[in-house]
Amino acid sequence: MPPVQPMLAKSVKGIPDPAKHGGLSFEPKWDGFRCLVFKDGDEVELASRNTKPLTRYFPEVVAAMKEQLPDRCVLDGELFVSIGERLEFEVLQERIHPAASRIEMLSEKTPASYVAFDLLALGDASYAERPFAERRAALEEALGGLDGPCFLTRTTTDPAEAEEWFHQFEGAGLDGVVAKPLEATYQPNARTMLKIKHERTADVVVAGYREHKTSTPEAPLLGSLLLGLYADGELQHIGVSASFTAARRAELIQELQPLVVDIQDHPWGRWQEFLTANPDRVPGTQSRWSQGKDLSFTPLRPDLVLEVAYDHMEGRRFRHTAQFRRWRPDRDPESCGYEQLDEPVSYDLARILGVD
Repeated sequence: MPPVQPMLAKSVKGIPDPAKHGGLSFEPKWDGFRCLVFKDGDEVELASRNTKPLTRYFPEVVAAMKEQLPDRCVLDGELFVSIGERLEFEVLQERIHPAASRIEMLSEKTPASYVAFDLLALGDASYAERPFAERRAALEEALGGLDGPCFLTRTTTDPAEAEEWFHQFEGAGLDGVVAKPLEATYQPNARTMLKIKHERTADVVVAGYREHKTSTPEAPLLGSLLLGLYADGELQHIGVSASFTAARRAELIQELQPLVVDIQDHPWGRWQEFLTANPDRVPGTQSRWSQGKDLSFTPLRPDLVLEVAYDHMEGRRFRHTAQFRRWRPDRDPESCGYEQLDEPVSYDLARILGVD
């Protein structure tokens, strides 16, 4: 019965050697909402990674689960939205909305799907204490042949094939590979799995900063750096970098003061007119994800360049917070554009899901 916290993963570099872990099962790392499914006949409950209910946001998935899943089961998996050959995380985010009418409209316009990748219970039997090899075999028997909107994820025990997946599947919007020890039990909230994610670097322009939530006028602290890249001569907001020690936060905010400019003299000054979230997701604007938060920022003259590490893109922005690597005083800010970013080779999502 809910609430149950899902099993987690720790990051590793490169495809791990199965021999060092007593055997591994590899699978795609899906880019969606982690979701545990609790089904008992016509009663279906969807729970997020932090155990919050998701059921009301995905009526079309609930309906499909009633038809496609075993009568009584508890599954671990991922909710996702695909458009064409790719996963679209931003479209998935739109589903978390207070208005039932909008949820209903989006469930028809951009329907979601569910991919299962672990089994906690089936019928009257709990599988949480059984090794993954046994859980996977039971999953294949219970969910074999699903062709959507519920799916069973692909797996392989061949590290060479997993390496191919790591490079190919990104073109369909997936963000890496997960490895599960074949002998490991299901351990809620424990980092038992291994995740291998893409990491790349880019030279970006520092365009502003936000203060840390603990910052005070007497002891100012930097919270995050706002980053930009040039496209067609204009500086576009691409994301933030925020991984600094407390001491470094205090130093940085002082070091950046000579670059502070009036917003009217800043490349992003024109964005003052926006009062709600907009397609460019510009800094300082509100959205339903940030209601009540202070998103104001201090504009900086875009003179500084730094190198950051990132995993992958979401549209024209970094999907996650970029990691500071080093300053690049040798780079001209205007030379920092989108052309330096890797462009994954397109890959058909249907092939990953095994749908003809």
